[in-house]
Amino acid sequence: MTERHIAGRPAEEFFTPGSSSFTEFLAAHRPGLLPTAPPFPDGVRAAHGSIPHGTTVLALTFRDGVLIAGDRRATMGNLIAQRDLEKVHPADDHTAVAFAGTVGLALDMVRLYQVELTHFEKIEGTPMSLAAKATRLAAMIRQNLAQAMQGLAVVPLLAGYDSTAPEGGRGRIFSFDAAGGLYEKRHFHAEGSGSPYARGALKKLFRPDLTRREAALAALHALYDAADDDSATGGPDLNRRIFPVVSAITEDGFERLPEAETEELSREMVRQRGGRPDGPHAAA
Repeated sequence: MTERHIAGRPAEEFFTPGSSSFTEFLAAHRPGLLPTAPPFPDGVRAAHGSIPHGTTVLALTFRDGVLIAGDRRATMGNLIAQRDLEKVHPADDHTAVAFAGTVGLALDMVRLYQVELTHFEKIEGTPMSLAAKATRLAAMIRQNLAQAMQGLAVVPLLAGYDSTAPEGGRGRIFSFDAAGGLYEKRHFHAEGSGSPYARGALKKLFRPDLTRREAALAALHALYDAADDDSATGGPDLNRRIFPVVSAITEDGFERLPEAETEELSREMVRQRGGRPDGPHAAA
């Protein structure tokens, strides 16, 4: 053991000037800690159904900001690997990220992204802009391309409140492809295997003046429609009291809806479906 370690002094790399990116710091000094190294030799892919995958997540804007939600199911082939997976996570006070894809890699990427944003703010003394946060996440996804080509893709969905945007457009949504392509979406978007059905539901239910409660109900209806047609998406489990994760981001910051509120809204949505199994119609 060196004198430096005995004294508890940090390693020299912590005193080396560099960028404000924690990911770049790890790549330069501790690359083995990054979750982006290919796990298999070239040409080898993960066996289908051998690794848990998360499915449907979505986001939609509402009157005061943006709402982001996800179902709770993870599948492994035709098996349900987990019924209560958390797919929606705060990235910082005004940003949240949800994911579909390989669960283990996605959780590692989310944790690294949270540290990335905190590290930038500590080094620069100011939070990163929302557009810069989206660009930084796209770069992290691009670093995961080798794993995505081996069947271990992670597809995040980013939502945030942008106080610098014009009034009425401060809730913003960004989607990504497996190669790190970045796309800003208007009003709503969904990712994962149930996303075509969720987007169809949101297309008929979305209005720019939705309240938080109305937006949450629209999100729950969209996830219900996804679960109705996609076996990898889980609907609300009333018996086990497992309900989707729904979070809102407004000027006041990130807030996960309390479990009691999500349960109440889920039960109301299921009651509505009892009288109209295909869901509410679009507003006239």
